[in-house]
Amino acid sequence: MTRVKGGSVAKNRRRKVLKQAKGYFGSKHRLFKTAQEQVFHSGKYAYRDRKQNKRNFRKLWITRINAGCRANDISYSKFMNGLSLAGIEINRKMLSEIAIDNEKAFTELVNTAKKALESKPAKKETVKEDKKVEKKEAPKKEESSSQLSSMTVTELKNLAKEKGVEGYTTMKKAELLDALK
Repeated sequence: MTRVKGGSVAKNRRRKVLKQAKGYFGSKHRLFKTAQEQVFHSGKYAYRDRKQNKRNFRKLWITRINAGCRANDISYSKFMNGLSLAGIEINRKMLSEIAIDNEKAFTELVNTAKKALESKPAKKETVKEDKKVEKKEAPKKEESSSQLSSMTVTELKNLAKEKGVEGYTTMKKAELLDALK
């Protein structure tokens, strides 16, 4: 029997690998065997780094937000806690863009977070006393829709927790209002 070499199919396959290996150093872009090995490794690195890229950007955004916070005399963690207490939901990417491009708007957000932190109870004892008072008052009176709409998201989530509403942790304010009515 005669020998079959693969012809144009093998040639095209090798050419495709060498084209993918274009720009690699040394024999990795000239020789098929080493080029193919490097292309396999490159694919693994690309897959891994697509995941790491998301982590790296999150780190960058947090660093930028922290720099903006420090310029306004507050730490990053207190700022983020204050925003959540104020019911402001904004992602870190947008916060970092605001911190870079619009310092006045970022300062307003910081002031909002500071006000929310100040209105939060400072000691654990006061929190326990508030819970005792709420437990006594909760069964006696019903909240009207106007009172509910004036409450913050955090207060609504606490109320939903007391009433036993399922999935309250992921709900937005409008969904919480509907669930509590």
